Amino acid sequence: MKAQLLQIASQFALDGAIASVDSLGDGFINDTFIVRTEGGAPDYILQRKNKQIFPDVPAMMENIRKVTDHIRRGVVAAGGDPLREVMTVVPAKDGRLYHLDAEGEYWTVTVFIDDTVAYNKADSEELARKGGEGIGKFQAQLADFREPLAETIKGFHNIRHRFVQWDEALARDAAGRRKKLSEEIDWIESRRAEMLAFWAKVEDGTIPTRVTHNDTKINNVLFDREGRVLCAIDLDTVMASTSLNDFGDAIRTYANTGDEDDRDLGRVSLSLGMFQAYTEGYLSQRARQLTEAEIDHLAFSARYITYEQVLRFLMDYIDGDTYYKIKYPEHNLVRTHAQYKLLQSMEEQYDAMCAAVRETVEKYR
Repeated sequence: MKAQLLQIASQFALDGAIASVDSLGDGFINDTFIVRTEGGAPDYILQRKNKQIFPDVPAMMENIRKVTDHIRRGVVAAGGDPLREVMTVVPAKDGRLYHLDAEGEYWTVTVFIDDTVAYNKADSEELARKGGEGIGKFQAQLADFREPLAETIKGFHNIRHRFVQWDEALARDAAGRRKKLSEEIDWIESRRAEMLAFWAKVEDGTIPTRVTHNDTKINNVLFDREGRVLCAIDLDTVMASTSLNDFGDAIRTYANTGDEDDRDLGRVSLSLGMFQAYTEGYLSQRARQLTEAEIDHLAFSARYITYEQVLRFLMDYIDGDTYYKIKYPEHNLVRTHAQYKLLQSMEEQYDAMCAAVRETVEKYR
């Protein structure tokens, strides 16, 4: 495997001779390696992309190139450091943004940004604020981006698309579980109209379409040693959608007082303090760019994304656990209940969430 990795890395236009290639991290989607070089050249991140998740890797890489080129121009214009404040895609020696190996696997390389800090979890309000600033900065840098982007994952966060899948899953009842889930199914159906009404505003342009990251967990934001935001990373899911998706998904993960699959529902709720902190960081970068329709639906987006996750976990359970990896037979049902408890907490605190958004917007406008 080492020889194979060295051979693959050598297909890219790297500076410096390759010293070693070693595994890096435990990614759920892609296989990631760090390429160390000699002679003071930068190190690199080598990835084997998951073509089951991303069926069109060339289109995905073209998305990343367009977005990072745009950000880089802005960083240079502002007098910043383009090698640290934006990801740098390294092409293969044949000029493509990827290397296709003999087994039909896609490989890509980016410059490794050294001397940085990354966090696996936002465990304080200050860190939540910084995470919000990081995603807000990423979106702000792309506010004037106008190029088309490919849809690399079909129907991502599109609830109309999810309802088609949901209805098909209920009709199939592949695992024979539907009859025991009448209460849980009612959770989905009782909110269907509300969620479709929100998405209709995206479809008709009332809520504008922008560039979205679509994977806004804290470890996709890099910081320098002084705690300043450097850049957003892991741009595989960059697509065109509503900015609200990024905000809502971040709140779902940052502000949950329990775990996504918590068996103890008493531990699960929305932390209003974490919500306010993330909102503060995010709107410090975005308040002047968002439309009134976006501001009005910012808090709702957390409910929307959490609801979607309830639906997807329950749908997978009904389908026989074919999408999400499970650790035990009822894992997806436990996830469903935990995410529903979080959704209920958001609904109970919704007025306070909206007030926090409005107060923060006024601070930065």
